[in-house]
Amino acid sequence: MKSKVKLYAIDTGRPIVVLNKEDATDLGVYVSGRVRLSHKNNTTIAIVDTTKSFVNSGEVGIFEEVRKRLDVKEGDRIKVDMATRPKSVELIKKKINGITLTDYEIRMIIQDIVDDMLSDTELSAFVTGSYIRGFNMDEVVSLTNSMVDTGQQIDFGTDIVDKHCVGGVVGNRTTMIVVPIIAAAGLTIPKTSSRSITSPAGTADTMEVLASVEFGIEDLKNIVNKINACIIWGGAVNLAPADDKIIHVERPLSIDPEGQVLASVMAKKKSVGSDYVLIDIPVGKGSKVSKMDDANAMAYKFIELGKRLNMSVECLITDGSSPIGAGVGPALEARDVLQVLDNDGPVDLMNKSLDLSGILLELSGKIKKGEGRKIAESILASGKAKEKMKEIIDAQDGDPEITPDDIKVGCNSVQITSGHRGRVRYINNRLISRIGKAAGAPRVKSAGMYLHVRVGDSVKVGDPLFTIYSENNGKIEDAVKLANELNPVQVGSVILHRIE
Repeated sequence: MKSKVKLYAIDTGRPIVVLNKEDATDLGVYVSGRVRLSHKNNTTIAIVDTTKSFVNSGEVGIFEEVRKRLDVKEGDRIKVDMATRPKSVELIKKKINGITLTDYEIRMIIQDIVDDMLSDTELSAFVTGSYIRGFNMDEVVSLTNSMVDTGQQIDFGTDIVDKHCVGGVVGNRTTMIVVPIIAAAGLTIPKTSSRSITSPAGTADTMEVLASVEFGIEDLKNIVNKINACIIWGGAVNLAPADDKIIHVERPLSIDPEGQVLASVMAKKKSVGSDYVLIDIPVGKGSKVSKMDDANAMAYKFIELGKRLNMSVECLITDGSSPIGAGVGPALEARDVLQVLDNDGPVDLMNKSLDLSGILLELSGKIKKGEGRKIAESILASGKAKEKMKEIIDAQDGDPEITPDDIKVGCNSVQITSGHRGRVRYINNRLISRIGKAAGAPRVKSAGMYLHVRVGDSVKVGDPLFTIYSENNGKIEDAVKLANELNPVQVGSVILHRIE
């Protein structure tokens, strides 16, 4: 059928068109079905939505993605035909049913994800099926290689080092300290980082307080070739684009299927040619990995996957039972980072960063076993790491002279104090994360929390436990109410169970 184009200047993130419900019925197409659109020499497939009034019969509502592909104008007449749904939809059903997918089948799914051929419902089904059924190692290898092959790849040379944390620990901004230490030691570390999925800040969100994090491939190459390091958002350079589309679905569901975590991490590493990779796996109540057995199993899978991808991988299982650092939220975490680079700030963040840096230096083979931590300490104490971070900030269009005091935090603040005396027994990562997000982080960079206590500290009645910051009165009220309900900082003995 021929339909008249009705344009809507809206980016939908994938090729979508809107048909009048009667026209869709005549075509035999339903919501989330597909149509083939043809205009002159241009053809594309789009996902269908339907309406009774938004688009009249004889019209087709076209958004920006389809407009660009077809090069159409308002009022043009184009051909609209029913199209079959992608074969990958049947393959997703196989995964939901617990059937192992072949390399070819996984590649079909990933290619359709990259080509925006799957609806949000279908992509959500793939993520959910992966979460429930899991992947074996052969599937994870196929998933990783497919993510790499459908995106951009960069060759930075040999002996490229990298690190990653699987997440779940609030304030764990070690990357922004490790990278300048490693780069100051003369190694190349092109760090592509993620934005937050379930936490009040990801590394890219925090780095964005200090400098730009979105760069194209050529700019990225220039930055790394000039200063042998970067800290950028991986989604901006089209590295493993399927992963970013999957994360977009995972975020509202707040799930991270293990197979996709493995593939996501290693695909980004392989895309930039990493040779040596250190994986930080925090374990503890309230973090993503709560049991030591699960942490060990994940570590062995990362190492095995690294072998199959020709990368040397080492895993470090760390304490993830409580937050690292004092700041929660992009601005407050950026303050912590700059303070540590000044040889000040949270001691736990400094110590963990030095441990990771030392092991990564040794993993690269440039430093003898047992000497890495000492070298890392020397680089930090000498100010070389701070100078390298200034180079990184400058190269990424930030102000290299920025100080912790220059970073603004929310103008509204409320301090939460202890209701009784005792020792701080537990600080719940998950609950702290919920409160920080309620305050507006990471969308609002200045929002978040500042922790005044650490596990083991003694407090008296009225002593500050944490301060909540927000730019919005309603947000801070919600966050304070949530904090009082959740009681994320446990003072006194830890009660295992209460029976009434």
